[in-house]
Amino acid sequence: MTASERAIELARAGAAAAAEVKATTIEAIDVSDRLIISDVFLIVTGSSEPQINAIVRTVENALVDMGAKRLRREGLGYDAGWVLLDYGELVVHVQGEEEYEEYALPKLWAGAPKIALGLTNEELGLGEETDTAAPRASLSEPDTV
Repeated sequence: MTASERAIELARAGAAAAAEVKATTIEAIDVSDRLIISDVFLIVTGSSEPQINAIVRTVENALVDMGAKRLRREGLGYDAGWVLLDYGELVVHVQGEEEYEEYALPKLWAGAPKIALGLTNEELGLGEETDTAAPRASLSEPDTV
């Protein structure tokens, strides 16, 4: 089983929104073979609490514009080191860089295929567009998606 087209579309929209506010990591993982309740994890990091909050707001607005309904939000309002946005088929994890390193979600889900997000280096704030993958961003072709 692979992630639904809708979940991938939402992940790409969320990733583009996160890139707009200069998220430092943007990765999407197809978890559909391992979880019943979700197809895609979008993992995004920010370097400060204000940036994490900006990422959350921007991603939420982008997904609402696509007709997505948020089922749950956890972590916003207190020490926003990790905010979870649950849209059912898509779960967005917005983490501080320390939380990203400590909990290592991409390592935890290392066996799951990555989803190409279609973002350019320029969109990620990494300079001119190139064919190479950006550090800590899923720009390469996906494993199976």
